[in-house]
Amino acid sequence: TRARLQAKMNEYEHFVFPGFYGTSANNKIQVFSRGGGDITGSILANAMGADVYENWTDVSGFLMADPRIVPNPKEITHITYSELRELSYMGASVLHEEAIFPVKETNTPIHILNTNRPDDAGTIIQETSNAPRKYPITGIAGKPGFLSIYVYKKHMSNEIGYMRKVLSILERYNVSIEHIPSGIDSFSIVVSSAEVGDCLYEILHRIKKEVAPDELKITDHIALISTVGKAMSHVPGMAGRLFDALGRERISINMIAQDSNEINITIGVDEKDLEKTIRIIYDEFVTD
Repeated sequence: TRARLQAKMNEYEHFVFPGFYGTSANNKIQVFSRGGGDITGSILANAMGADVYENWTDVSGFLMADPRIVPNPKEITHITYSELRELSYMGASVLHEEAIFPVKETNTPIHILNTNRPDDAGTIIQETSNAPRKYPITGIAGKPGFLSIYVYKKHMSNEIGYMRKVLSILERYNVSIEHIPSGIDSFSIVVSSAEVGDCLYEILHRIKKEVAPDELKITDHIALISTVGKAMSHVPGMAGRLFDALGRERISINMIAQDSNEINITIGVDEKDLEKTIRIIYDEFVTD
C-alpha cells in the first residue's frame, strides 16, 4: 500500500483523497466502516513522511473525562499514542483507535482540530514529547457491560496448564479476554457481557466438565474504568491515592489491573457506580 501510494502521490503537487471509500480487488466500490477516514489519513501521513497529520473534526480535541459525567472537564493538550490507545479502547472516541498505528511507526504527530472553531488549540498526539504535564493523570474513561468468571481450584498452582485449559474454552467460543486478575489458587476472567450473552452457560458447563473447578461463579453488571497517564509511573503513591479516594466514598472495587508500563490503572465497579467513580477520580487528581 505504501509503495503504491507513494508512486501515485509523486504524480501530483496537490491532491484530494477520498477517505471513506475505495475500490476492492475486483474493482467494486467499497465503503469503509465508521472511522475509515481517520485511518486513511493516518496511512497517507505515513506514506508521505508528513510533518504532521491534522485531523479536522467537530470537537476541539480530547477532554480529560466525558463532559456528560464530569462538568467542564479540562482539555488534553498533549497525549501519547499509548495513552490515547488506552482511553479510546474505554470509550473516548474522538479518533478511531486504529488510526494510531500507521503514524506511531514514524512518530508523526496527529493534531486534532475543530472545523467550527479553527483557532482552538486542539490536542497533539505524539509518543515522544517534552510538553509539560500539569496533572499526574492524562484522562479517565470507562464503560459498562462486563462480567467476571471466577474460577477456584485447590492447589491450582501445582497443576500445570490449568489456566490455559480454561482460556482455551473461551477461545473456542470466540470470546476475547479483557483482564485476568489472579491469585495462588484462583483467577477471574473479565469479558464483555455481549460476547458471551448466548453461550455463557455453555462455557460454564464446559469449564466444569473439562477442568472440574472447586468453585465457579459469575459477577455481572461490571463497569471498567481506566485512569491513564504516562506521568503516573514517576509519581509515588498514585494507586494508593486512587483507592483511598474511592474508599472514602464507599465505592466497592471488584477488580484491579495495572499494565506493566504503569500508564494505566483499570478497576472494575458495579455499573451503578460508574459515573460516580469517574467523578471521584477526576476530583482527586485534577485540581488547580
